[in-house]
Amino acid sequence: MNALNDVSTTLVLKNDKFNIETKQKLTKIGKVISLIITYAFLLFMALLVIFPFYWMIITSLKSGAEIKAVVPTYWPMTVRWDNYTTAFTRLNFGTLLTNTLIVGIFSTIGTLITTILAAFAFARLEFKGRDLMFSLLLATMMIPGEMMVISNYISVSLFGMTGGTNIIGGYAAMILPFMISVFYIYLLRQNFKQIPNELYLAAKVDGKTDWAYLWKVMVPLAMPTLITIFILKLMGAWNSYVWPNLIASGNKDLYLITNGLRETFSTANDIDNYGIQMAGTVIVTVPLLLLFIFFRKYIMRGVGRAGIKG
Repeated sequence: MNALNDVSTTLVLKNDKFNIETKQKLTKIGKVISLIITYAFLLFMALLVIFPFYWMIITSLKSGAEIKAVVPTYWPMTVRWDNYTTAFTRLNFGTLLTNTLIVGIFSTIGTLITTILAAFAFARLEFKGRDLMFSLLLATMMIPGEMMVISNYISVSLFGMTGGTNIIGGYAAMILPFMISVFYIYLLRQNFKQIPNELYLAAKVDGKTDWAYLWKVMVPLAMPTLITIFILKLMGAWNSYVWPNLIASGNKDLYLITNGLRETFSTANDIDNYGIQMAGTVIVTVPLLLLFIFFRKYIMRGVGRAGIKG
C-alpha cells in the first residue's frame, strides 16, 4: 500500500513539474512571438517614414529622363552630382542661410528672455489674478496661428515694417511678433514649479533678490528645458514660410530658406528641374535633420522634465 502511495505521489510530482515546465515554455514562446510582432511593426513603420526621404535623395541624383521613365528606378542609373551644384547656385544659399539665421537666432533669444521672465512670474511670484491671467494665456493656445496673421500684419504695417523695401524693418517684422510663445512659457513654468520652494526661502534668508535667484538658481537648474526651447524655436524659424513670405513681398533679399526654395524652382514645364529641386530640398533639410539628431536627447530630456508636475 505504501509502495502504491509512493508511486502515486511521484507521478503527481512529475505531472506538476511537467505542467510548470510547459507553462514556462509557453510563456517564453509567447514573449518571443510578442517581441517579433512588435519589432516587425516598428520596422515597418520606420521604413514607411524613411522611404519618402530615401526617394527624395535618389530623385535628387537622377536625370530628367530617368525621373519621367514609366518604370521607376530605386537607385540612379547615372548619378547626377551636378544637380547639387546647380541647386546650390540657383538657391543663392548663402543669402538665404544668413537671413534665416538672423531671424532664427534673434527671435529665439527674444523668446528665451520673455519665456524665462513670464515663467518665473507665474511659477514663483504671488500677485492678484495670477492664476486667472495664466488661464487666459493658456486659452490663447486654442486660437489657430493663421487667425493672428491679419492682426499681426496690420500691427507691423503701422510701424512701416512691410512692403519689402525696408530690410531692417523686414527683419524686425519677422522677429518681433514671434518673440513670445505661450507653449514655451507653459513648458518652462512646469519645470520651474518642480524646483523645491526651500531653495527660494533659503535664497531669501541669504539676502538674494528675486532677480538674483532667477538667474543664479532657477535658470541653471532648468537648463535642459531651455536648451529644448532654443532648439525647437530655431527649428520653427527654419521651417516658417507663410509669415516671412508675406513680409518679404517679393523682395528676394528678405527670403528665408523655405521661401527661397519655393520661389527658385518651377517644375511645371521642365521635368529636369525635379532632380534639381529635390537636390535643393536635401540641402535645406540636412542641417535641420542633423540638428535634431545631435540634440534629440536634450529635447527629450527637457520635455520629459517639464511634464511631471502640474
